[in-house]
Amino acid sequence: MNASEFRRRGKEMVDYMADYLEGIEGRQVFPDVCPGYLRSLIPTTAPQEPETFEAIIEDVEKIIMPGVTHWHSPYFFAYFPTASSYPAMLADMLCGAIGCIGFSWAASPACTELETVMMDWLGKMLQLPEAFLAGEAGEGGGVIQGTASEATLVALLAARTKVTRHLQAASPELTQAAIMEKLVAYASDQAHSSVEKAGLIGGVRLKAIPSDGKFAMRASALQEALERDKAAGLIPFFVVATLGTTSCCSFDNLLEVGPICHEEGLWLHVDAAYAGSAFICPEFRHLLNGVEFADSFNFNPHKWLLVNFDCSAMWVKKRTDLTGAFRLDPVYLRHSHQDSGLITDYRHWQLPLGRRFRSLKMWFVFRMYGVKGLQAYIRKHVQLAHAFEALVRQDARFEICAEVTLGLVCFRLKGSNKLNEALLESINSAKKIHLVPCSLRDRFVLRFAICSRTVELAHVQLAWEHIREMAAAVLRAQGEEKAEIKN
Repeated sequence: MNASEFRRRGKEMVDYMADYLEGIEGRQVFPDVCPGYLRSLIPTTAPQEPETFEAIIEDVEKIIMPGVTHWHSPYFFAYFPTASSYPAMLADMLCGAIGCIGFSWAASPACTELETVMMDWLGKMLQLPEAFLAGEAGEGGGVIQGTASEATLVALLAARTKVTRHLQAASPELTQAAIMEKLVAYASDQAHSSVEKAGLIGGVRLKAIPSDGKFAMRASALQEALERDKAAGLIPFFVVATLGTTSCCSFDNLLEVGPICHEEGLWLHVDAAYAGSAFICPEFRHLLNGVEFADSFNFNPHKWLLVNFDCSAMWVKKRTDLTGAFRLDPVYLRHSHQDSGLITDYRHWQLPLGRRFRSLKMWFVFRMYGVKGLQAYIRKHVQLAHAFEALVRQDARFEICAEVTLGLVCFRLKGSNKLNEALLESINSAKKIHLVPCSLRDRFVLRFAICSRTVELAHVQLAWEHIREMAAAVLRAQGEEKAEIKN
């Protein structure tokens, strides 16, 4: 494919993408395929001779689309949103064309410098404390990670290195192995599974702190665990506080947990993967109060801020905590500006070496939407969630299971877990809408997350009517089953 054909095919692909997104509402949100469906539809080996672009596009519709879950359908209410916008897609096209691998400033100065500035832009949108911003001479700063899971792992590994060096400086006879076997990290029992995975990869114990009645980690429970572990000779070193848990969008109490971490010398990492986008709205900024106690903070613009995956924003107060843990400097990666103090090499802030020009997406989206446009988008989703909550509360057969703060509603039929499992199965089997469940205090709960950029009140109302119909059928079947058992 030469430049001339690329121009032509590129325009065709943009048309295909636009048609797909404009018509996505007409596609079944969840596919009708079984595991392994695709292998029999494509050859077992790559073609020896070139094939045509037309043949590939034809196979996209014939082979790929039948197996796609349409995350951007206005009838997709599962998990959390994954961001999508035309400006971000255009930026990704440019990223692919430039094709730099921005592991250092010298590898592509614009790639490094735009990321630093965009992370400052975003930090200011969130009203983060000045200590988290790079500015012209700050000690902190932001970096784009691939996912919140990576950010948590990076923070844990940096904290592990920091506490190990501190203890060895005070007691040189201590080995790393002796320290490692005593290190303990903490997170709420509502924290994401990626926190547990970070502990597994980091080789440290992770203890779950029981949450309160609102599914939040509180100071008393954390303090009790810390005192117990210190008395047992263990070394607490790392705490993850979650703002907007995956199960029910609950918020750990930063204003309580933060001071404890500060007093105990524990690294506090704040995971706001979903909820963080909402903090650009003044009315939701209070949910971030206490972030001044954190050592690191992370959220995913690729969830709810119209920046396509992947773009996970992470800030630290002291970037030397990261670079000190991950810095390796082989000759082939060195350059003349690396020790100038004027720039940073992001390879020292992350696990991989290579990195794409992801800040282009942020730059395009922030400029083409503006802060006000992004705030309006967040507010609309929150309003739709409250509209769905109101519909649920009007039906006495259902109950709301957690406070609705942002764009997630947790609800269930009043009754057994088995009944609600049957309801979810019937909803997802019909494939008109798509939901996923969670478990709250051993209760099986349905989650309704406002996800699509194009979702409107009419879609939410249609979804609710469908849920009510499925509920009626499930309750009818349950009644018939009870009658048969009685007879």
